[in-house]
Amino acid sequence: MSTVKSEAQRCLKCKIPSCSTGCPVSTPIPKVMALFLDGQLREAGEILFNNNPLSAITSMVCPHDKNCMGHCILEKKGQPIEFYKVEQYISQFYLETFQHPVIQNKGKKVGVVGAGPAGITLSIILALNGYAITLFEAKDNIGGALRYGIPEFRLPKSTLDWYKKILDSLNVKFRPNTCIGTNISTEDMFLDGYDAIAICTGTSRPNRLGLLGETLGHVHFAIDYLKSPDSYKLGKKVAIVGAGNVAIDAARTAIRKNHCEVTILNYKGAEDIRADKSEIEMATIDGVKMIHHCQAVRIAEDFVKCVKVEKIQNNDGSVTFQEDFQSSFEIPAESVIIAIGQGPGADTVSIGNAKVTQKGLLQIDEYGRTSQKGIFAAGDIVTGPKTVIEAVALAKKAAIKIEEYCNNNQKQL
Repeated sequence: MSTVKSEAQRCLKCKIPSCSTGCPVSTPIPKVMALFLDGQLREAGEILFNNNPLSAITSMVCPHDKNCMGHCILEKKGQPIEFYKVEQYISQFYLETFQHPVIQNKGKKVGVVGAGPAGITLSIILALNGYAITLFEAKDNIGGALRYGIPEFRLPKSTLDWYKKILDSLNVKFRPNTCIGTNISTEDMFLDGYDAIAICTGTSRPNRLGLLGETLGHVHFAIDYLKSPDSYKLGKKVAIVGAGNVAIDAARTAIRKNHCEVTILNYKGAEDIRADKSEIEMATIDGVKMIHHCQAVRIAEDFVKCVKVEKIQNNDGSVTFQEDFQSSFEIPAESVIIAIGQGPGADTVSIGNAKVTQKGLLQIDEYGRTSQKGIFAAGDIVTGPKTVIEAVALAKKAAIKIEEYCNNNQKQL
Protein backbone atom coordinates (compact mmCIF):
# COMPACT_ATOMS: atom_id res chain seq x y z
CA MET A 1 0.00 0.00 0.00
CA SER A 2 1.45 3.34 -1.03
CA THR A 3 2.04 6.07 1.54
CA VAL A 4 1.12 9.71 1.00
CA LYS A 5 4.78 10.58 0.44
CA SER A 6 5.44 7.73 -1.99
CA GLU A 7 2.36 8.71 -3.99
CA ALA A 8 3.65 12.27 -4.28
CA GLN A 9 7.05 10.93 -5.33
CA ARG A 10 5.45 8.88 -8.12
CA CYS A 11 3.98 12.05 -9.65
CA LEU A 12 5.87 13.09 -12.81
CA LYS A 13 5.21 16.82 -12.16
CA CYS A 14 4.21 17.26 -15.81
CA LYS A 15 4.83 20.73 -17.32
CA ILE A 16 1.44 20.51 -19.03
CA PRO A 17 -0.52 18.57 -16.41
CA SER A 18 -3.54 16.81 -17.86
CA CYS A 19 -4.64 16.03 -14.29
CA SER A 20 -5.17 19.75 -13.67
CA THR A 21 -6.99 20.10 -16.98
CA GLY A 22 -9.32 17.30 -15.95
CA CYS A 23 -10.13 18.98 -12.62
CA PRO A 24 -13.23 21.24 -12.69
CA VAL A 25 -11.34 23.83 -10.59
CA SER A 26 -7.95 23.33 -12.32
CA THR A 27 -6.07 22.37 -9.16
CA PRO A 28 -2.32 23.02 -9.72
CA ILE A 29 -1.42 19.45 -8.79
CA PRO A 30 2.30 19.36 -9.77
CA LYS A 31 2.99 22.55 -7.80
CA VAL A 32 1.20 21.20 -4.73
CA MET A 33 3.08 17.90 -4.97
CA ALA A 34 6.43 19.69 -5.23
CA LEU A 35 5.74 21.89 -2.20
CA PHE A 36 4.61 18.88 -0.20
CA LEU A 37 7.79 16.94 -0.96
CA ASP A 38 9.86 20.04 -0.14
CA GLY A 39 8.34 20.13 3.34
CA GLN A 40 6.26 23.23 2.67
CA LEU A 41 3.04 21.71 3.94
CA ARG A 42 1.33 24.93 4.91
CA GLU A 43 2.17 26.61 1.61
CA ALA A 44 0.75 23.62 -0.25
CA GLY A 45 -2.39 23.78 1.89
CA GLU A 46 -2.81 27.48 1.24
CA ILE A 47 -2.68 26.95 -2.52
CA LEU A 48 -5.26 24.17 -2.30
CA PHE A 49 -7.56 26.19 -0.02
CA ASN A 50 -7.37 29.38 -2.06
CA ASN A 51 -8.08 27.45 -5.26
CA ASN A 52 -10.78 25.26 -3.70
CA PRO A 53 -11.93 26.08 -0.16
CA LEU A 54 -13.56 22.64 0.05
CA SER A 55 -10.44 20.67 -0.91
CA ALA A 56 -10.59 18.77 2.40
CA ILE A 57 -14.05 17.56 1.37
CA THR A 58 -13.64 17.03 -2.36
CA SER A 59 -10.54 14.94 -1.68
CA MET A 60 -12.90 12.47 0.00
CA VAL A 61 -16.04 12.60 -2.15
CA CYS A 62 -14.85 13.73 -5.60
CA PRO A 63 -15.21 11.30 -8.55
CA HIS A 64 -11.42 11.03 -8.86
CA ASP A 65 -11.55 8.38 -11.56
CA LYS A 66 -13.36 10.88 -13.82
CA ASN A 67 -11.32 13.96 -12.90
CA CYS A 68 -7.66 14.08 -11.84
CA MET A 69 -6.97 10.33 -11.80
CA GLY A 70 -8.90 9.80 -14.99
CA HIS A 71 -6.65 12.29 -16.79
CA CYS A 72 -3.31 11.24 -15.26
CA ILE A 73 -0.79 10.34 -17.95
CA LEU A 74 0.29 7.30 -15.91
CA GLU A 75 -3.14 5.75 -16.32
CA LYS A 76 -2.12 4.75 -19.86
CA LYS A 77 0.82 2.77 -18.49
CA GLY A 78 -0.65 1.39 -15.28
CA GLN A 79 -1.60 3.00 -11.97
CA PRO A 80 -2.56 6.71 -12.08
CA ILE A 81 -1.45 9.01 -9.28
CA GLU A 82 -3.92 9.01 -6.38
CA PHE A 83 -3.57 12.73 -5.77
CA TYR A 84 -6.64 12.81 -3.56
CA LYS A 85 -4.71 11.00 -0.81
CA VAL A 86 -2.06 13.71 -0.75
CA GLU A 87 -4.71 16.42 -1.06
CA GLN A 88 -6.66 15.04 1.87
CA TYR A 89 -3.62 14.96 4.13
CA ILE A 90 -2.53 18.50 3.24
CA SER A 91 -6.05 19.96 3.38
CA GLN A 92 -6.92 18.42 6.74
CA PHE A 93 -3.68 19.80 8.21
CA TYR A 94 -4.50 23.23 6.79
CA LEU A 95 -8.01 23.20 8.26
CA GLU A 96 -6.75 22.26 11.71
CA THR A 97 -4.09 24.98 11.68
CA PHE A 98 -6.08 27.64 9.79
CA GLN A 99 -5.13 31.24 10.43
CA HIS A 100 -6.79 33.77 8.17
CA PRO A 101 -4.73 36.63 6.77
CA VAL A 102 -5.30 40.30 7.54
CA ILE A 103 -8.56 41.19 5.79
CA GLN A 104 -9.37 44.67 4.49
CA ASN A 105 -13.04 45.45 5.02
CA LYS A 106 -14.75 46.40 1.75
CA GLY A 107 -17.79 47.92 3.48
CA LYS A 108 -20.12 45.71 1.42
CA LYS A 109 -22.67 43.20 2.66
CA VAL A 110 -23.65 39.97 0.88
CA GLY A 111 -26.35 37.50 1.85
CA VAL A 112 -25.69 33.85 0.99
CA VAL A 113 -28.75 31.61 1.08
CA GLY A 114 -27.99 27.93 1.63
CA ALA A 115 -25.03 26.52 3.56
CA GLY A 116 -24.23 23.62 1.24
CA PRO A 117 -21.07 23.27 -0.90
CA ALA A 118 -21.71 26.34 -3.06
CA GLY A 119 -22.83 28.49 -0.12
CA ILE A 120 -19.84 27.60 2.04
CA THR A 121 -17.46 28.21 -0.87
CA LEU A 122 -18.94 31.63 -1.67
CA SER A 123 -18.99 32.65 1.99
CA ILE A 124 -15.30 31.81 2.49
CA ILE A 125 -14.10 33.44 -0.75
CA LEU A 126 -16.06 36.66 -0.21
CA ALA A 127 -15.26 36.88 3.51
CA LEU A 128 -11.53 36.49 2.80
CA ASN A 129 -11.88 39.33 0.28
CA GLY A 130 -13.37 41.69 2.85
CA TYR A 131 -17.12 41.33 2.42
CA ALA A 132 -19.50 41.09 5.37
CA ILE A 133 -21.34 37.80 4.92
CA THR A 134 -24.57 36.51 6.42
CA LEU A 135 -25.14 32.83 5.68
CA PHE A 136 -28.77 31.70 5.84
CA GLU A 137 -29.60 28.01 6.25
CA ALA A 138 -32.95 26.21 6.49
CA LYS A 139 -31.50 23.52 8.76
CA ASP A 140 -29.69 23.75 12.08
CA ASN A 141 -26.11 23.43 10.84
CA ILE A 142 -23.91 24.02 7.81
CA GLY A 143 -23.25 21.39 5.16
CA GLY A 144 -26.46 20.89 3.22
CA ALA A 145 -26.14 17.64 1.26
CA LEU A 146 -22.63 17.19 2.69
CA ARG A 147 -24.00 16.83 6.21
CA TYR A 148 -27.46 15.45 5.57
CA GLY A 149 -26.88 13.41 2.42
CA ILE A 150 -23.40 11.86 2.53
CA PRO A 151 -22.88 9.05 5.08
CA GLU A 152 -20.41 9.45 7.94
CA PHE A 153 -18.21 6.64 6.60
CA ARG A 154 -17.62 8.64 3.42
CA LEU A 155 -17.45 12.14 4.92
CA PRO A 156 -16.92 12.57 8.68
CA LYS A 157 -19.08 15.31 10.17
CA SER A 158 -16.00 16.48 12.10
CA THR A 159 -14.62 17.86 8.82
CA LEU A 160 -17.72 20.02 8.40
CA ASP A 161 -17.32 21.18 12.00
CA TRP A 162 -13.87 22.49 11.09
CA TYR A 163 -15.46 24.54 8.32
CA LYS A 164 -17.91 26.02 10.81
CA LYS A 165 -14.94 27.15 12.91
CA ILE A 166 -13.35 28.74 9.85
CA LEU A 167 -16.56 30.58 8.97
CA ASP A 168 -16.77 31.82 12.55
CA SER A 169 -13.15 33.00 12.44
CA LEU A 170 -13.96 34.95 9.26
CA ASN A 171 -16.87 36.66 11.07
CA VAL A 172 -19.48 35.09 8.81
CA LYS A 173 -22.81 35.53 10.54
CA PHE A 174 -24.81 32.30 10.50
CA ARG A 175 -28.63 32.22 10.63
CA PRO A 176 -29.77 28.60 11.02
CA ASN A 177 -33.36 27.38 10.71
CA THR A 178 -34.16 30.27 8.38
CA CYS A 179 -35.95 29.89 5.04
CA ILE A 180 -35.72 32.76 2.59
CA GLY A 181 -38.99 33.14 0.74
CA THR A 182 -41.27 32.50 3.72
CA ASN A 183 -40.81 34.97 6.58
CA ILE A 184 -37.91 36.74 4.88
CA SER A 185 -37.86 37.80 1.24
CA THR A 186 -35.01 38.95 -0.96
CA GLU A 187 -36.73 42.35 -1.11
CA ASP A 188 -36.48 42.57 2.69
CA MET A 189 -32.78 41.77 2.46
CA PHE A 190 -32.08 44.53 -0.05
CA LEU A 191 -33.98 47.00 2.15
CA ASP A 192 -31.74 45.96 5.04
CA GLY A 193 -28.65 46.96 3.12
CA TYR A 194 -27.41 43.84 1.38
CA ASP A 195 -25.48 44.77 -1.74
CA ALA A 196 -25.94 41.35 -3.36
CA ILE A 197 -27.61 38.02 -2.65
CA ALA A 198 -26.38 34.57 -3.67
CA ILE A 199 -28.87 31.69 -3.80
CA CYS A 200 -27.29 28.29 -3.12
CA THR A 201 -30.23 26.29 -1.80
CA GLY A 202 -29.57 23.06 -3.70
CA THR A 203 -32.19 20.51 -4.75
CA SER A 204 -33.94 18.99 -1.76
CA ARG A 205 -37.17 17.69 -3.29
CA PRO A 206 -36.98 13.97 -4.18
CA ASN A 207 -38.32 12.87 -7.55
CA ARG A 208 -41.26 10.44 -7.48
CA LEU A 209 -41.68 7.26 -9.46
CA GLY A 210 -45.40 7.89 -9.95
CA LEU A 211 -46.22 4.24 -9.22
CA LEU A 212 -49.08 2.59 -7.41
CA GLY A 213 -47.96 1.92 -3.83
CA GLU A 214 -45.59 4.86 -3.51
CA THR A 215 -47.43 6.29 -0.49
CA LEU A 216 -47.29 3.07 1.55
CA GLY A 217 -45.67 3.20 4.98
CA HIS A 218 -42.63 1.13 4.09
CA VAL A 219 -41.64 3.33 1.13
CA HIS A 220 -39.06 6.08 1.69
CA PHE A 221 -37.08 8.59 -0.34
CA ALA A 222 -33.31 8.13 -0.22
CA ILE A 223 -32.43 11.74 0.55
CA ASP A 224 -34.86 11.69 3.49
CA TYR A 225 -33.49 8.37 4.74
CA LEU A 226 -29.90 9.62 4.61
CA LYS A 227 -30.74 12.63 6.81
CA SER A 228 -31.46 10.41 9.82
CA PRO A 229 -31.12 6.69 9.05
CA ASP A 230 -31.45 5.73 12.70
CA SER A 231 -35.09 6.88 12.57
CA TYR A 232 -36.04 4.14 10.09
CA LYS A 233 -36.96 0.51 10.68
CA LEU A 234 -36.36 -1.13 7.32
CA GLY A 235 -36.65 -4.85 8.02
CA LYS A 236 -34.43 -7.58 6.62
CA LYS A 237 -34.97 -7.09 2.87
CA VAL A 238 -34.64 -3.67 1.25
CA ALA A 239 -35.10 -2.76 -2.42
CA ILE A 240 -33.62 0.48 -3.73
CA VAL A 241 -34.95 1.91 -6.99
CA GLY A 242 -32.21 3.88 -8.73
CA ALA A 243 -28.48 3.43 -9.24
CA GLY A 244 -26.84 6.83 -8.78
CA ASN A 245 -24.50 7.91 -5.99
CA VAL A 246 -27.41 8.65 -3.65
CA ALA A 247 -28.77 5.13 -4.19
CA ILE A 248 -25.34 3.65 -3.44
CA ASP A 249 -25.02 5.78 -0.29
CA ALA A 250 -28.46 4.67 0.87
CA ALA A 251 -27.64 1.02 0.18
CA ARG A 252 -24.34 1.05 2.06
CA THR A 253 -25.92 2.95 4.95
CA ALA A 254 -28.84 0.50 5.20
CA ILE A 255 -26.48 -2.46 5.42
CA ARG A 256 -24.56 -0.78 8.24
CA LYS A 257 -27.50 0.60 10.16
CA ASN A 258 -30.10 -2.12 9.65
CA HIS A 259 -27.99 -5.22 8.94
CA CYS A 260 -30.30 -6.04 6.06
CA GLU A 261 -30.12 -7.53 2.59
CA VAL A 262 -30.10 -4.72 0.03
CA THR A 263 -30.93 -5.03 -3.67
CA ILE A 264 -30.51 -2.15 -6.11
CA LEU A 265 -32.89 -2.12 -9.07
CA ASN A 266 -31.09 -0.51 -12.00
CA TYR A 267 -33.10 0.48 -15.07
CA LYS A 268 -30.08 0.34 -17.37
CA GLY A 269 -27.12 -2.03 -17.61
CA ALA A 270 -24.04 -2.37 -15.40
CA GLU A 271 -22.02 -0.42 -17.96
CA ASP A 272 -24.50 2.48 -17.86
CA ILE A 273 -24.71 2.91 -14.09
CA ARG A 274 -24.37 6.55 -13.05
CA ALA A 275 -22.64 6.11 -9.69
CA ASP A 276 -18.87 6.41 -9.31
CA LYS A 277 -16.99 3.22 -10.11
CA SER A 278 -15.17 3.26 -6.79
CA GLU A 279 -18.45 3.55 -4.89
CA ILE A 280 -20.02 0.71 -6.87
CA GLU A 281 -17.01 -1.44 -6.07
CA MET A 282 -17.26 -0.66 -2.35
CA ALA A 283 -21.01 -1.32 -2.36
CA THR A 284 -20.40 -4.74 -3.89
CA ILE A 285 -17.78 -5.47 -1.22
CA ASP A 286 -20.31 -4.41 1.43
CA GLY A 287 -22.75 -6.99 0.07
CA VAL A 288 -25.13 -4.85 -1.98
CA LYS A 289 -26.81 -6.86 -4.76
CA MET A 290 -27.70 -5.31 -8.10
CA ILE A 291 -30.30 -6.30 -10.66
CA HIS A 292 -29.73 -4.57 -13.99
CA HIS A 293 -32.18 -3.93 -16.85
CA CYS A 294 -34.98 -3.84 -14.32
CA GLN A 295 -37.93 -1.43 -14.15
CA ALA A 296 -40.16 -1.16 -11.07
CA VAL A 297 -43.82 -0.93 -12.11
CA ARG A 298 -45.69 -1.36 -8.79
CA ILE A 299 -44.92 -1.36 -5.08
CA ALA A 300 -46.80 -3.82 -2.87
CA GLU A 301 -46.70 -4.42 0.89
CA ASP A 302 -43.92 -7.00 0.74
CA PHE A 303 -42.49 -6.88 -2.78
CA VAL A 304 -41.73 -4.69 -5.79
CA LYS A 305 -43.18 -5.80 -9.09
CA CYS A 306 -40.69 -5.33 -11.92
CA VAL A 307 -40.34 -5.97 -15.65
CA LYS A 308 -37.24 -6.59 -17.70
CA VAL A 309 -35.75 -3.78 -19.77
CA GLU A 310 -34.17 -4.38 -23.15
CA LYS A 311 -31.25 -2.28 -24.38
CA ILE A 312 -31.72 -1.49 -28.08
CA GLN A 313 -28.93 -0.35 -30.38
CA ASN A 314 -30.48 1.87 -33.05
CA ASN A 315 -29.27 2.18 -36.65
CA ASP A 316 -28.08 5.75 -36.06
CA GLY A 317 -25.79 4.56 -33.25
CA SER A 318 -27.99 5.79 -30.42
CA VAL A 319 -29.21 3.56 -27.61
CA THR A 320 -32.72 3.31 -26.21
CA PHE A 321 -34.27 1.19 -23.47
CA GLN A 322 -37.64 -0.52 -23.73
CA GLU A 323 -39.66 -2.29 -21.05
CA ASP A 324 -40.95 -5.79 -21.71
CA PHE A 325 -44.24 -5.88 -19.82
CA GLN A 326 -44.66 -9.58 -20.55
CA SER A 327 -41.63 -10.41 -18.38
CA SER A 328 -42.78 -9.37 -14.91
CA PHE A 329 -41.17 -10.66 -11.73
CA GLU A 330 -41.21 -9.78 -8.02
CA ILE A 331 -38.43 -8.64 -5.71
CA PRO A 332 -39.17 -9.34 -2.01
CA ALA A 333 -38.93 -6.14 0.03
CA GLU A 334 -39.93 -5.19 3.55
CA SER A 335 -38.90 -1.62 2.70
CA VAL A 336 -38.43 0.27 -0.54
CA ILE A 337 -36.13 3.27 -0.96
CA ILE A 338 -36.59 5.54 -3.98
CA ALA A 339 -33.44 7.18 -5.32
CA ILE A 340 -34.13 8.57 -8.80
CA GLY A 341 -32.82 12.10 -8.37
CA GLN A 342 -33.93 15.38 -6.87
CA GLY A 343 -35.37 18.68 -7.97
CA PRO A 344 -35.68 22.20 -6.53
CA GLY A 345 -38.04 22.85 -3.65
CA ALA A 346 -40.81 25.41 -3.58
CA ASP A 347 -38.40 28.07 -2.34
CA THR A 348 -37.19 28.99 -5.85
CA VAL A 349 -40.63 30.35 -6.64
CA SER A 350 -40.10 33.06 -4.01
CA ILE A 351 -36.69 34.33 -5.14
CA GLY A 352 -37.76 37.79 -6.22
CA ASN A 353 -38.42 38.02 -9.96
CA ALA A 354 -35.55 35.76 -11.00
CA LYS A 355 -36.46 33.52 -13.92
CA VAL A 356 -36.58 29.77 -13.51
CA THR A 357 -36.25 26.96 -16.04
CA GLN A 358 -38.97 24.46 -16.91
CA LYS A 359 -37.51 22.16 -14.26
CA GLY A 360 -37.86 24.90 -11.64
CA LEU A 361 -34.11 25.60 -11.43
CA LEU A 362 -32.84 29.15 -11.28
CA GLN A 363 -31.85 30.44 -14.69
CA ILE A 364 -28.39 32.03 -14.79
CA ASP A 365 -25.70 33.03 -17.26
CA GLU A 366 -22.32 31.29 -17.23
CA TYR A 367 -21.17 33.48 -14.33
CA GLY A 368 -24.05 32.85 -11.96
CA ARG A 369 -26.06 36.00 -12.64
CA THR A 370 -29.84 35.59 -12.50
CA SER A 371 -32.30 37.74 -14.43
CA GLN A 372 -32.83 39.94 -11.35
CA LYS A 373 -30.32 42.64 -10.58
CA GLY A 374 -28.21 41.86 -7.54
CA ILE A 375 -29.22 38.21 -7.25
CA PHE A 376 -26.76 35.47 -8.14
CA ALA A 377 -26.94 31.69 -7.84
CA ALA A 378 -24.64 28.66 -7.78
CA GLY A 379 -24.70 24.94 -7.12
CA ASP A 380 -27.43 22.38 -7.68
CA ILE A 381 -30.19 25.00 -7.66
CA VAL A 382 -29.02 26.02 -11.14
CA THR A 383 -27.50 22.80 -12.50
CA GLY A 384 -29.61 20.11 -10.86
CA PRO A 385 -27.80 17.47 -8.78
CA LYS A 386 -24.09 17.54 -9.61
CA THR A 387 -20.85 16.77 -7.82
CA VAL A 388 -19.43 18.85 -4.97
CA ILE A 389 -16.47 19.97 -7.08
CA GLU A 390 -18.81 21.23 -9.81
CA ALA A 391 -20.69 23.30 -7.22
CA VAL A 392 -17.36 24.77 -6.06
CA ALA A 393 -16.38 25.61 -9.66
CA LEU A 394 -19.61 27.51 -10.29
CA ALA A 395 -19.43 29.25 -6.91
CA LYS A 396 -15.96 30.54 -7.78
CA LYS A 397 -17.26 32.05 -11.01
CA ALA A 398 -20.20 33.63 -9.19
CA ALA A 399 -17.90 35.10 -6.52
CA ILE A 400 -15.97 37.04 -9.17
CA LYS A 401 -19.15 38.58 -10.60
CA ILE A 402 -20.58 39.32 -7.15
CA GLU A 403 -17.44 41.32 -6.34
CA GLU A 404 -17.65 43.17 -9.64
CA TYR A 405 -21.32 43.95 -9.02
CA CYS A 406 -20.77 45.15 -5.45
CA ASN A 407 -17.89 47.41 -6.50
CA ASN A 408 -19.71 48.92 -9.49
CA ASN A 409 -23.27 49.37 -8.20
CA GLN A 410 -25.07 51.34 -5.53
CA LYS A 411 -27.22 49.58 -2.96
CA GLN A 412 -30.71 48.56 -4.04
CA LEU A 413 -33.46 50.91 -2.92
